Amino acid sequence: MREIQLYLHIPFCIRKCGYCDFLSGPADETAQRAYTEALLREIRVLGQRTEAAVSTIFIGGGTPSVLRADWMEEILDQLRTSFRLLPEAEISMEANPGTVTPEKLKAYLRGGVNRISFGCQSADNEELWLLGRIHSWEEFLESFSMAREAGFANINVDLMSGLPGQTVASWERTLRRTAALGPEHISAYSLIIEEGTPFAQRPLPLPDEEEERLMYERTGQILKEYGMEQYEISNYARPGYACRHNIGYWTGKEYLGMGLGSSSLMEGERFSNTSDMKEYLEDSGHPGRLRRDRQKLSEKDRMEEFMFLGLRMTAGISEKDFLDTFGREIHAVYGPVIRKYVEGGFLGEEKGRLYLTRKGISVSNPILADFLLD
Repeated sequence: MREIQLYLHIPFCIRKCGYCDFLSGPADETAQRAYTEALLREIRVLGQRTEAAVSTIFIGGGTPSVLRADWMEEILDQLRTSFRLLPEAEISMEANPGTVTPEKLKAYLRGGVNRISFGCQSADNEELWLLGRIHSWEEFLESFSMAREAGFANINVDLMSGLPGQTVASWERTLRRTAALGPEHISAYSLIIEEGTPFAQRPLPLPDEEEERLMYERTGQILKEYGMEQYEISNYARPGYACRHNIGYWTGKEYLGMGLGSSSLMEGERFSNTSDMKEYLEDSGHPGRLRRDRQKLSEKDRMEEFMFLGLRMTAGISEKDFLDTFGREIHAVYGPVIRKYVEGGFLGEEKGRLYLTRKGISVSNPILADFLLD
């Protein structure tokens, strides 16, 4: 049976953070309700046109937890009504500390959400203030505790290194204080200064390159002490709790995006929804009118994505899967690049798999870029 993944975008938040370049922003309840109704229309129409079974759903943003609980239940009910969800489907939802209540959390569980992801970023209140976050560490602790008490048995926490004013010692404290709570999953990202954000407009006291490298090394070492294994460049989980939705992205699984600006990969074509709210509200009942940036993937495109997405995972990629997918032996396509990085100790190759070594993971971006074909 063909399986796909779903992504839903909720573009609302309490306040825009200084580093954020996502398609999101504050909005009043009237605007949020209009958007909810538009999203419900898109779900209904696309569900009627989609026969594939749904293996995972990810509700992201923005901050999905700013929506009223009964509206989120409407969305979740419509997904179950319109699509064929597998009984074991992973349903993840992002939430910000300070935006959840016991009532909201129980509503998410009733609606089928079985994995919640908190954007914490730091256990240091000064670092949180510099980021422009709406919450304190103490408010995160309260939200985490509420999720456990509500019944969530699969919780992810997002953390961020390389922050203004952050030191290796303060990052280690954040890791230990978070891991000690016993989350099933931690996503540990490095801050990227994106053009057009407030952070890009002013000088910031950022850690230097050597400090960032050490932060990355310490992440894996410390989280391993707490029973978490790295399975992707920025992701760590207890056994059995790796995020199935994200693994789907990295292994080329089809996904259908719904909501403002959401991206899709379906039947070898990439496309995204309009980022214009007025257009989305008017045309959500006609999803074909929303689609922008349509790109039919060539074999070259698919080979590149197979390599630079698959190599993000610590297990790497299967050389047999490459042969079965493209009808070509991997060394016939990428031989010189593979030899270069294996000889340099950046890639490992054994038992038919190719993977980044610890040395390679720490400088992964230029290595992955080398798998782009001319």
